[in-house]
Amino acid sequence: MRPAYWRRMDVAARRLTPFGLTLILVVLNVVPLHVPALAMVFPVLPLIAIYHWAIYRPELMPYYAVFFIGLLQDILTNMPIGVNALVFLGVHGAVISQSRFFTGKSFAIVWLGFALVAAAATLANWVLISVYNMALISPGAVFFQYLLTLGCFPFFAWVFLRWQQTFLEHG
Repeated sequence: MRPAYWRRMDVAARRLTPFGLTLILVVLNVVPLHVPALAMVFPVLPLIAIYHWAIYRPELMPYYAVFFIGLLQDILTNMPIGVNALVFLGVHGAVISQSRFFTGKSFAIVWLGFALVAAAATLANWVLISVYNMALISPGAVFFQYLLTLGCFPFFAWVFLRWQQTFLEHG
């Protein structure tokens, strides 16, 4: 095979990595860990990935990929179809509209931005699920899930930044 073919394959693989990493986080969200009630408060890891890639490499995480990730999250977590897709698309759109603000800012500002965006996403998810069930869902578990997601952000942001520097900047 010609070198140009392998070069194109390399570029395509690099461009798909943000989507692939986010899919891995969706699957990680549903891995049974045999801890009682953990599934109710497990952090929303795909939200971290969508936020990160929307700031730093929005061209590698298009709307249709975010929609697919949301639908897959809904299916695998047994949520009403479309809830996470809608919330993830809202987060993606909001972050892309503010990406110029976040670019070049300190990690503390990016984390604060994530705290605000994740709070809005968690609230939207809670409202949509409550409306779907026609009953208020306990806000305690939702709040704890938000806090866990917020606490996981620094680790995953670090991993994504290292991945971006290692694999995406040279592609």
